[in-house]
Amino acid sequence: MTQPMNESALLAERPLADLARLRTRGLILGAIGLVGVALGFATLDRAFVMQSYLIAFIFWMGVTLGSLALLMVQYLSGGRWGLVARRVFEASAQNLWVMALLFLPIAATLPVLYPWARPEAATDPVIQTKVAYLNVPFFYVRAALYFAIWMGLAFTLRRWSKVQDDSAPRPLGPMNARFGVLSGPGLVLYMLTVTFMSVDWVMSLEPHFTSTIFGILMVGGQGLSAMAFTILTLSALSRFKPLSEVASDERFHDLGKLMLAFVMLWAYFNVSQFIIIYQGNLPEEIPWYIDRLQGAWMPVAVAVLVGHFVLPFSLLLSREFKRKATTLARIAVFVLVMRVIDIIWIIGPIFRHNGTTLHWLDFATVLGMGGIWLFFFFRNLGARALVPAHDPYFKDALAHGGH
Repeated sequence: MTQPMNESALLAERPLADLARLRTRGLILGAIGLVGVALGFATLDRAFVMQSYLIAFIFWMGVTLGSLALLMVQYLSGGRWGLVARRVFEASAQNLWVMALLFLPIAATLPVLYPWARPEAATDPVIQTKVAYLNVPFFYVRAALYFAIWMGLAFTLRRWSKVQDDSAPRPLGPMNARFGVLSGPGLVLYMLTVTFMSVDWVMSLEPHFTSTIFGILMVGGQGLSAMAFTILTLSALSRFKPLSEVASDERFHDLGKLMLAFVMLWAYFNVSQFIIIYQGNLPEEIPWYIDRLQGAWMPVAVAVLVGHFVLPFSLLLSREFKRKATTLARIAVFVLVMRVIDIIWIIGPIFRHNGTTLHWLDFATVLGMGGIWLFFFFRNLGARALVPAHDPYFKDALAHGGH
């Protein structure tokens, strides 16, 4: 690796042409996806299209919110692993306003997706016991509150980070401590809001089903999605200055270990939910797994088990794989694809009872929405220095290895 650049050079280097090239590639993939979405609108019923839309929305929401959470974790831990990745976390979290706009079609078609929002819910005794929570006006209020909290955290952290960039380098002090002061309660708010969000937007698709660990399961998936996406982005940018000067093998090794930790965390949460529901043997919970472990969905469940845990876990045990940016990026792409399949496995059986499991429209919608998301992501990334060179820990992070 070349010798570290000085702080001024690090701040001045912005590979705008390379970022524009990546943005164009994202738009091309998005355009391909949007063609598929248009075809789906023309040939499939609205309910099926909205199911695929929700799957894509939950996936990209996971990348966005997971990045916000990892940003706050990095500020609290002070880990060197996050200094190289911080701008990616910030640029992803900035897309919360994009996700708020993309949420509007879901908010406008609640009865298409959610049984509790339909008129016939008035005759369902189980839904009626939850009507104080599961009702349309309160759903909108909660969604607005979630986005307000998330966007408030992301905006404040970004604004303080920009002030740090625009100021002369300074030693540790109150200006730096405030990142951690906000991130502590911010992570608590993140856990609470994501837990309720997962109940509102995913678990209530099947209002007879309940799981006390469902929100934690979503948190684990979001962290894994964000980490995989961050590794993929840093691998693409590590060929260009300034990241070529600071994204060392040690940094990718650290990020690879974190992705391995999230793979294991996701597996632990899923096994915990399965054991709790299996031991409880309650009639309102067991059908959720019966629908997903029998018939056409059984091969998908096996694919999720092998592709979401066994394969990435085995590959990420290798030190060499974690230290090679290109190899680690390929594993990250595979993990992201499996995240989509996992979300389909969670949402799909609620609606698809005719033998249909994975559908091309699911992946087309993920690509189409991803094109929009990536356009603004790379624009966010190009608006700032790619490294936080004025962070008091940054120079030390370049001079030493470790975590």
